[in-house]
Amino acid sequence: MENYRLGVKIQIFLFRLVYKPLIRRSARHILQGRLLDPELPEKGRWLRGEVNQMLKSTWERVDELLPPADLGSIPTVGNRGNVFLAVITTAAYQVLVQSGQSQKRAGDLVADVGWKIYEMGIKLISFPFRATTRDQGKRIERTINALMVFPFSAPGRPGYEVKIQKKENQLLTHWTWCPPQAFVRKLTEEEGDKGELDAFYRSWCLYDWPGADLMADDGKRGHYRRKRTQSRGDSVCDMCWLSKVPGANAPQKEK
Repeated sequence: MENYRLGVKIQIFLFRLVYKPLIRRSARHILQGRLLDPELPEKGRWLRGEVNQMLKSTWERVDELLPPADLGSIPTVGNRGNVFLAVITTAAYQVLVQSGQSQKRAGDLVADVGWKIYEMGIKLISFPFRATTRDQGKRIERTINALMVFPFSAPGRPGYEVKIQKKENQLLTHWTWCPPQAFVRKLTEEEGDKGELDAFYRSWCLYDWPGADLMADDGKRGHYRRKRTQSRGDSVCDMCWLSKVPGANAPQKEK
């Protein structure tokens, strides 16, 4: 047990080592020079020192959120890494709200910063498949299969829980347990919902649409559909990845 706990601590140290510079770079790129409040431009713009202070406060809040996140209970390294990222997302959101940003504005800023990292990850993982085939379906399927090895391996609760089905030009992933979402939901249930779950949805859950288009890499939109989402209160995330895009490629909204 002691060796196991030590292993988790080492993994957390490595997560920090990897993500700190990536988040710092993305935050500076997205926030620095941006209006502090679009409705009140006279307040000025984000300065480098303010971005640095926001990052410092975020990592301090991460330290406070890690114990309730209980990464040691999560069964795989990849699953733990994703919960760790959910901790960062929540910490950054809370810091922005505490600094005076509205809940919607804070959620949007966190989503914008996080997107740069998500985009980089999807491009990196999908690159071998985009480079070796022009078939959009194969690109998507092979990328999803790779992601199902790491970090989205599905050992079951409290890790990811999913059923996968291939149907004609569709790859269906039916998720019934999402550890990052479960962490945020539990936190809001225990401490009160101050918009954390919606911020999680605005980033993690809304990345799926453009993420699918990045995997397909065919210049079209509309490679993803989803009607139900756990962070919106549903019991499942019923994701559908489309190799062939019907109609005018208009993005599909959730009901």
